[in-house]
Amino acid sequence: MAQRRSLAVPCGAPVLAISFLACVATGLELSVNNHAADFTLTAELGPPISLSCLVHNSSQAEELLWYRGDGQVGLTDGNKVNISSICISPVNESDNGVTFSCRLARDKSVQVSVTLDVQFPPRLSGEQTIHVEEDKDVTLTCNSKANPQAQTTWYKDNHSLILQQSHHELYQTSEVFQLSIRKAQKSDNGTYTCVAESPLGNGTKDFHLIVEDKKPIFPTEAVIAAVVVVTITIFFGIVARKDKFFKVW
Repeated sequence: MAQRRSLAVPCGAPVLAISFLACVATGLELSVNNHAADFTLTAELGPPISLSCLVHNSSQAEELLWYRGDGQVGLTDGNKVNISSICISPVNESDNGVTFSCRLARDKSVQVSVTLDVQFPPRLSGEQTIHVEEDKDVTLTCNSKANPQAQTTWYKDNHSLILQQSHHELYQTSEVFQLSIRKAQKSDNGTYTCVAESPLGNGTKDFHLIVEDKKPIFPTEAVIAAVVVVTITIFFGIVARKDKFFKVW
Protein backbone atom coordinates (compact mmCIF):
# COMPACT_ATOMS: atom_id res chain seq x y z
CA MET A 1 0.00 0.00 0.00
CA ALA A 2 1.36 3.44 -0.90
CA GLN A 3 2.51 5.59 1.98
CA ARG A 4 0.80 8.98 2.48
CA ARG A 5 3.05 11.95 1.83
CA SER A 6 2.41 15.63 2.64
CA LEU A 7 1.78 17.69 -0.52
CA ALA A 8 3.06 21.23 -0.80
CA VAL A 9 0.06 23.20 -2.20
CA PRO A 10 -0.04 26.97 -2.83
CA CYS A 11 -2.33 29.04 -0.62
CA GLY A 12 -5.90 29.10 -1.87
CA ALA A 13 -5.69 25.75 -3.68
CA PRO A 14 -9.07 24.02 -3.81
CA VAL A 15 -9.60 21.44 -1.11
CA LEU A 16 -11.29 19.23 -3.73
CA ALA A 17 -8.03 18.87 -5.70
CA ILE A 18 -6.11 17.76 -2.61
CA SER A 19 -8.74 15.15 -1.81
CA PHE A 20 -8.65 13.81 -5.38
CA LEU A 21 -4.85 13.36 -5.37
CA ALA A 22 -4.97 11.61 -2.02
CA CYS A 23 -7.55 9.13 -3.32
CA VAL A 24 -5.51 8.36 -6.42
CA ALA A 25 -2.33 7.73 -4.42
CA THR A 26 -4.14 5.64 -1.82
CA GLY A 27 -5.96 3.33 -4.24
CA LEU A 28 -2.95 2.48 -6.44
CA GLU A 29 -1.36 -0.89 -5.71
CA LEU A 30 1.20 -3.28 -7.19
CA SER A 31 1.48 -7.03 -7.09
CA VAL A 32 4.30 -9.40 -8.03
CA ASN A 33 3.25 -12.93 -9.00
CA ASN A 34 -0.11 -12.21 -7.34
CA HIS A 35 1.51 -11.09 -4.07
CA ALA A 36 0.49 -7.59 -2.95
CA ALA A 37 3.04 -7.58 -0.08
CA ASP A 38 6.74 -8.40 0.18
CA PHE A 39 7.43 -12.15 0.11
CA THR A 40 10.15 -14.80 -0.19
CA LEU A 41 10.33 -17.11 -3.19
CA THR A 42 12.03 -20.51 -2.85
CA ALA A 43 13.96 -21.68 -5.90
CA GLU A 44 16.55 -24.23 -6.97
CA LEU A 45 19.71 -23.94 -9.04
CA GLY A 46 19.29 -23.88 -12.81
CA PRO A 47 15.64 -23.46 -13.87
CA PRO A 48 14.70 -19.84 -14.68
CA ILE A 49 12.38 -17.74 -12.52
CA SER A 50 9.87 -15.29 -13.96
CA LEU A 51 8.64 -12.30 -11.92
CA SER A 52 5.61 -10.38 -13.17
CA CYS A 53 4.57 -7.01 -11.75
CA LEU A 54 1.05 -5.64 -12.24
CA VAL A 55 -0.55 -2.25 -11.46
CA HIS A 56 -3.97 -2.31 -9.77
CA ASN A 57 -6.64 0.43 -9.49
CA SER A 58 -4.99 2.64 -12.08
CA SER A 59 -6.95 5.06 -14.25
CA GLN A 60 -3.94 5.93 -16.42
CA ALA A 61 -0.79 4.39 -17.87
CA GLU A 62 1.77 3.85 -15.10
CA GLU A 63 5.46 3.24 -15.74
CA LEU A 64 7.11 0.49 -13.70
CA LEU A 65 10.72 0.06 -12.61
CA TRP A 66 12.59 -3.09 -11.53
CA TYR A 67 15.56 -3.18 -9.13
CA ARG A 68 17.98 -5.97 -8.25
CA GLY A 69 19.14 -4.91 -4.82
CA ASP A 70 20.04 -1.22 -5.27
CA GLY A 71 20.72 -1.51 -9.01
CA GLN A 72 18.06 -0.75 -11.61
CA VAL A 73 17.24 -3.46 -14.15
CA GLY A 74 17.09 -2.44 -17.83
CA LEU A 75 13.67 -2.96 -19.43
CA THR A 76 12.51 -2.87 -23.05
CA ASP A 77 10.01 -0.19 -24.11
CA GLY A 78 7.13 -2.65 -24.35
CA ASN A 79 7.76 -4.01 -20.87
CA LYS A 80 7.31 -0.93 -18.69
CA VAL A 81 3.66 0.20 -18.65
CA ASN A 82 1.08 -1.23 -16.20
CA ILE A 83 2.60 -4.70 -16.42
CA SER A 84 6.27 -5.67 -16.46
CA SER A 85 8.14 -8.97 -16.23
CA ILE A 86 11.75 -9.99 -15.67
CA CYS A 87 13.42 -13.39 -15.92
CA ILE A 88 16.33 -14.68 -13.82
CA SER A 89 18.08 -17.34 -15.90
CA PRO A 90 19.85 -19.46 -14.96
CA VAL A 91 19.37 -19.22 -11.22
CA ASN A 92 22.70 -19.62 -9.42
CA GLU A 93 24.18 -19.41 -5.91
CA SER A 94 24.83 -15.67 -6.19
CA ASP A 95 21.07 -15.06 -6.49
CA ASN A 96 20.45 -16.47 -3.01
CA GLY A 97 19.26 -13.74 -0.65
CA VAL A 98 18.94 -11.15 -3.43
CA THR A 99 15.87 -8.89 -3.35
CA PHE A 100 14.07 -7.87 -6.54
CA SER A 101 11.71 -4.90 -6.26
CA CYS A 102 9.02 -3.59 -8.59
CA ARG A 103 8.36 0.13 -8.06
CA LEU A 104 6.06 2.76 -9.45
CA ALA A 105 8.13 5.25 -11.49
CA ARG A 106 6.31 8.38 -10.30
CA ASP A 107 6.22 7.27 -6.65
CA LYS A 108 8.94 4.76 -5.74
CA SER A 109 7.43 4.29 -2.27
CA VAL A 110 4.76 2.20 -4.00
CA GLN A 111 6.57 -1.13 -4.40
CA VAL A 112 6.53 -4.88 -3.83
CA SER A 113 9.73 -6.85 -3.16
CA VAL A 114 10.56 -10.53 -3.51
CA THR A 115 13.62 -12.13 -1.90
CA LEU A 116 15.03 -15.28 -3.49
CA ASP A 117 15.74 -18.29 -1.29
CA VAL A 118 17.90 -20.39 -3.61
CA GLN A 119 18.50 -23.84 -2.14
CA PHE A 120 21.44 -26.01 -3.15
CA PRO A 121 23.54 -28.90 -1.76
CA PRO A 122 26.95 -28.32 -0.11
CA ARG A 123 29.84 -26.98 -2.20
CA LEU A 124 33.23 -27.49 -0.48
CA SER A 125 36.64 -26.00 -1.26
CA GLY A 126 40.02 -25.43 0.36
CA GLU A 127 43.77 -25.97 0.05
CA GLN A 128 44.23 -29.65 -0.73
CA THR A 129 47.79 -30.29 0.58
CA ILE A 130 49.20 -28.60 3.67
CA HIS A 131 52.82 -28.82 4.89
CA VAL A 132 53.75 -27.98 8.48
CA GLU A 133 56.93 -28.27 10.49
CA GLU A 134 56.83 -30.51 13.53
CA ASP A 135 55.80 -28.68 16.74
CA LYS A 136 54.20 -25.87 14.72
CA ASP A 137 50.48 -25.01 14.72
CA VAL A 138 48.43 -25.65 11.57
CA THR A 139 44.83 -24.95 10.50
CA LEU A 140 42.78 -26.84 7.91
CA THR A 141 40.08 -24.60 6.40
CA CYS A 142 37.04 -26.15 4.74
CA ASN A 143 34.98 -23.54 2.88
CA SER A 144 31.36 -24.67 2.73
CA LYS A 145 28.45 -23.14 0.84
CA ALA A 146 25.01 -24.67 1.24
CA ASN A 147 21.39 -23.64 1.61
CA PRO A 148 20.00 -24.79 3.97
CA GLN A 149 23.17 -24.72 6.09
CA ALA A 150 24.89 -28.11 6.26
CA GLN A 151 26.08 -30.05 9.29
CA THR A 152 29.87 -30.47 9.04
CA THR A 153 32.16 -33.14 10.51
CA TRP A 154 35.89 -33.94 10.31
CA TYR A 155 37.30 -37.42 9.62
CA LYS A 156 40.91 -38.65 9.65
CA ASP A 157 41.94 -41.52 7.41
CA ASN A 158 38.27 -42.50 6.92
CA HIS A 159 37.58 -42.65 10.66
CA SER A 160 35.78 -40.17 12.91
CA LEU A 161 38.36 -37.72 14.26
CA ILE A 162 38.81 -38.04 18.02
CA LEU A 163 39.27 -34.50 19.28
CA GLN A 164 41.84 -33.89 22.01
CA GLN A 165 41.11 -30.83 24.12
CA SER A 166 44.70 -29.56 24.26
CA HIS A 167 45.56 -30.57 20.71
CA HIS A 168 42.53 -29.82 18.49
CA GLU A 169 40.27 -26.80 18.15
CA LEU A 170 37.18 -26.30 15.96
CA TYR A 171 35.85 -23.04 14.55
CA GLN A 172 32.69 -22.76 12.45
CA THR A 173 30.60 -20.09 10.73
CA SER A 174 27.89 -20.40 8.09
CA GLU A 175 30.53 -20.78 5.35
CA VAL A 176 33.78 -21.79 7.10
CA PHE A 177 34.66 -24.93 9.08
CA GLN A 178 38.20 -24.99 10.51
CA LEU A 179 40.25 -27.62 12.30
CA SER A 180 43.30 -26.27 14.15
CA ILE A 181 46.06 -28.59 15.38
CA ARG A 182 48.43 -27.29 18.02
CA LYS A 183 52.08 -28.39 17.92
CA ALA A 184 51.65 -30.88 15.09
CA GLN A 185 53.36 -34.23 15.51
CA LYS A 186 54.27 -37.01 13.09
CA SER A 187 51.20 -38.88 14.31
CA ASP A 188 49.06 -36.08 12.84
CA ASN A 189 50.16 -37.03 9.30
CA GLY A 190 47.25 -38.26 7.19
CA THR A 191 44.19 -37.42 5.12
CA TYR A 192 41.56 -35.27 6.81
CA THR A 193 38.10 -35.24 5.24
CA CYS A 194 35.56 -32.46 5.67
CA VAL A 195 32.04 -33.90 5.32
CA ALA A 196 29.00 -31.61 4.98
CA GLU A 197 25.49 -33.09 5.17
CA SER A 198 22.23 -31.36 4.25
CA PRO A 199 18.69 -32.45 3.24
CA LEU A 200 19.64 -31.73 -0.40
CA GLY A 201 22.78 -33.89 -0.42
CA ASN A 202 26.27 -34.32 0.97
CA GLY A 203 29.68 -32.91 0.08
CA THR A 204 33.23 -34.08 0.90
CA LYS A 205 36.68 -32.51 0.63
CA ASP A 206 40.04 -34.16 1.39
CA PHE A 207 42.99 -32.36 2.98
CA HIS A 208 46.41 -34.04 3.03
CA LEU A 209 48.48 -32.98 6.04
CA ILE A 210 52.24 -33.56 5.85
CA VAL A 211 54.21 -32.99 9.06
CA GLU A 212 57.87 -32.37 8.20
CA ASP A 213 60.99 -32.73 10.33
CA LYS A 214 62.10 -29.81 12.43
CA LYS A 215 64.52 -27.52 10.71
CA PRO A 216 67.89 -27.21 12.54
CA ILE A 217 68.42 -24.02 14.46
CA PHE A 218 71.60 -23.40 12.48
CA PRO A 219 71.35 -24.11 8.76
CA THR A 220 73.84 -26.99 8.29
CA GLU A 221 74.16 -26.58 4.55
CA ALA A 222 74.95 -22.88 4.87
CA VAL A 223 77.63 -23.57 7.53
CA ILE A 224 79.30 -26.24 5.37
CA ALA A 225 79.28 -23.93 2.37
CA ALA A 226 80.87 -21.14 4.41
CA VAL A 227 83.60 -23.48 5.70
CA VAL A 228 84.41 -24.62 2.15
CA VAL A 229 84.64 -21.02 0.93
CA VAL A 230 86.94 -20.02 3.80
CA THR A 231 89.15 -23.09 3.25
CA ILE A 232 89.51 -22.41 -0.47
CA THR A 233 90.30 -18.75 0.20
CA ILE A 234 93.05 -19.66 2.68
CA PHE A 235 94.48 -22.24 0.26
CA PHE A 236 94.72 -19.79 -2.62
CA GLY A 237 96.16 -17.17 -0.27
CA ILE A 238 98.93 -19.57 0.72
CA VAL A 239 99.63 -20.48 -2.91
CA ALA A 240 99.83 -16.81 -3.88
CA ARG A 241 102.46 -16.16 -1.18
CA LYS A 242 104.39 -19.43 -1.38
CA ASP A 243 107.70 -17.70 -2.18
CA LYS A 244 107.60 -15.71 1.06
CA PHE A 245 106.78 -18.85 2.99
CA PHE A 246 109.72 -20.75 1.44
CA LYS A 247 112.17 -17.92 2.23
CA VAL A 248 111.06 -17.87 5.84
CA TRP A 249 111.35 -21.64 6.01
